[in-house]
Amino acid sequence: MEVIVNCKLKNYMTDQIKILGNKIDCFTDIQSLFSHVLTAQKGSTCLGYVTVNNVHTMMEAYWDESYRNIINESYLSIPDGKPLEVVGKLKGSKKISRLFGPTVMEKFIDWGRKDGISHFFIGSSEESLQKLCIAIESKYPGTKISGMIAPLFKPVNDWDNETFIKTINEARPDFIWVGLGAPKQERWMYDNFRKIDKGILFGIGAGFDYLAGNTKHAPNWMKNASLEWLFRLLQEPRRLWKRYFRTIPPFIFLASLELMGVKLISAKDFSTK
Repeated sequence: MEVIVNCKLKNYMTDQIKILGNKIDCFTDIQSLFSHVLTAQKGSTCLGYVTVNNVHTMMEAYWDESYRNIINESYLSIPDGKPLEVVGKLKGSKKISRLFGPTVMEKFIDWGRKDGISHFFIGSSEESLQKLCIAIESKYPGTKISGMIAPLFKPVNDWDNETFIKTINEARPDFIWVGLGAPKQERWMYDNFRKIDKGILFGIGAGFDYLAGNTKHAPNWMKNASLEWLFRLLQEPRRLWKRYFRTIPPFIFLASLELMGVKLISAKDFSTK
C-alpha cells in the first residue's frame, strides 16, 4: 500500500498503544481530544482522517492487512469501545479512556460553536440527515453546517464520487463526519482524504443515527460494564448478531493471549511503515 505522509498534523504526537497490531491513540477524555485536534489544526488547512475503533474494527484489521494499514496510517485512531479501554489499561496506559464516537461528534459540534467551526456530513439517508439537521439546530443553535450528502446505498464504485469531493471542497468545512459504517467509511476516507482541500475526516459509524434519534443510547451502567454491544444487539438482532458472534469471542481470546505476552501472527508483519 502506498503511503504519503505530507500533513503537518502528523507532527503532533500522542500516547499510543497497539491492540492486535492496530495503533490506538490515548486521551484522558473528549476535551483533551478536542484541544489536541484544534491545536494541530491551527494555521494549517492540512488534513487527515480519524478512525473511531471498537472490537469490530480491531478484528477486521487483524484479519485484513490493507485495513490494518488504513488504521495505522490515520492521523488519529481512537478507542470507541469500552473493551479497548480495558485492554489498554491492562497494557499499562494511564491516559486511555473510551471516546464514544457519537458523543465525540456531539461535543465537537457543541464546543465548536464559539469558534465558528463548520461541519459537513456524508452518509446515511436523506431522511436521517434531515432529522440530524433538525436535531443539531434544536440542541446546538448556531452550529455551522456547511453541507450534507446522502450517498446511494450502493457500492462506492457506483457513486458520483467526483461530485461528492467537489461539493466538500466548495464547502471548505473544518470537520467532515463520515457515517458509512466500518470498514466502508475507513476505506473511503483513506482513498479520498488527499483529494480534499480542507478539513479533518472522522469515521463516525452510527453517530448520525444517535443524534437524529433513530438509535437509543445504552444505559450508563451497561456502557461502564462493556455491555453496550448487548444493548445494541437487542435493538438490531438481525443486523448485528452475526458480526458480534464473529468478532467478540476471537477478540477476547486474542487480546488475552497478547496480554500474556504471546506473539500473535496475522496476515503479515504487524509493524507500520
